[in-house]
Amino acid sequence: MLIIGLTGSIGMGKTATAEMFRAEGIPVFDADAAVHELYSGPAAAKIETVFPGTRVDGKIDREKLSRHVVGNADAMRRLEEIVHPLVRAAENGFLRDAHRAGKRIVVLDIPLLLETGAEERCDIVVVVSAPAEVQRKRVLERPGMTAEKFEAILAKQMPDAEKRRHAHTVIPTGQGFPAAQKAVRDLLRTVDSMPGHVYANRVSAR
Repeated sequence: MLIIGLTGSIGMGKTATAEMFRAEGIPVFDADAAVHELYSGPAAAKIETVFPGTRVDGKIDREKLSRHVVGNADAMRRLEEIVHPLVRAAENGFLRDAHRAGKRIVVLDIPLLLETGAEERCDIVVVVSAPAEVQRKRVLERPGMTAEKFEAILAKQMPDAEKRRHAHTVIPTGQGFPAAQKAVRDLLRTVDSMPGHVYANRVSAR
């Protein structure tokens, strides 16, 4: 099973690109969606204990939580210590189910793939990219987004130029999503016959 690691900085079009993989019949693990589920369930009580006042009606209010962690490296570290192991467990479950279903290719959609060393769990790294001015315009158009919050998020992420240097393939979205969709299809044709090593090694090591 070939594992594609999909990543890209905020506003680069990663979510839309992940949907393009899904449209081609490729299973996608969405790490952000996994976090949302955890905030509504298993992680909520633990987060509330560390960051009081962030749980509302049994769920973590992301706006309230962001006031605790944005720009605070120690608070972010404590949050990650709670969330990251649970997300990894969800990822392992996704891979196990895909393997049992006989899937040839899967995608791990992880925003901080390179920052956290998760690329070691992938056979191929795909980075979604767009010009900085396009990125900024997209992000600042989001509800509740401010220039200060945008800069704080960027500070946590590896610069786009460096991410592209780590990539096996770059999916450009600045020229419009039809071009990105063509790049996704071209990539899938290229890797269709490639063997996957990472998951095979993980299974054989058990």
